[in-house]
Amino acid sequence: MLLNKQLIDLSHTVEHGLVTYNGLPAPIICDYWSREQSRAHYAEGVEFHIGKIEMVANTGTYLDSPFHRYAEGKDLSELPLESLAELDGILIHAVGMRAIGMDAIHDVVVKNHAVLFRTDWWRHWQTEEYWSGNHPFLTAEAAQYLADEGAALVGIDSYNIDDTTDWTRPAHTILLGAEIPIVEHLCHLDQLPDAGFRFSAVPVKVKGFGTFPVRAYAVVER
Repeated sequence: MLLNKQLIDLSHTVEHGLVTYNGLPAPIICDYWSREQSRAHYAEGVEFHIGKIEMVANTGTYLDSPFHRYAEGKDLSELPLESLAELDGILIHAVGMRAIGMDAIHDVVVKNHAVLFRTDWWRHWQTEEYWSGNHPFLTAEAAQYLADEGAALVGIDSYNIDDTTDWTRPAHTILLGAEIPIVEHLCHLDQLPDAGFRFSAVPVKVKGFGTFPVRAYAVVER
């Protein structure tokens, strides 16, 4: 807790066996070098642990860069920190909506903001319902509005920002084409105010990767 500020964690925990996206493998988390193995290399009473993780990039709460969709798009290493951290945030209430369209955002000023869609779908996390394909998603019209109006980043607490039955993936295509990062599988957006918070979601700086898990969080003035 910072003086006069509250930090709100908006990320799921990555753990061994976690299924994030149905059909993709779960992470394998294990020891590379156990504490017991390390003892032979140090003074008595000194030990270290080196962990090992094998996972696909789309694990937990993660961020998509343009490279995820476009071969010539910016990868994770090329995204400026200014596009990922300390962004002015705005919360869009979309609980109960499936196709989130212009009705949800037409009167909202989104320019230079992290626009977060609260659907509360995260409450189904790690259940069959979460992966059922009935999740809330952003329509192409809404995505185009966000791109045209200059949103800095778009996030959602749902399984996918697109309707997974639509193979054209319009929200990803439009937003990433406009170099607007996307954060999926957020959680706890119910703890945020409608505005007046700062949002950060910074992935590891990996060359040649389009997606990676993040520790997404918001800073709210008390």
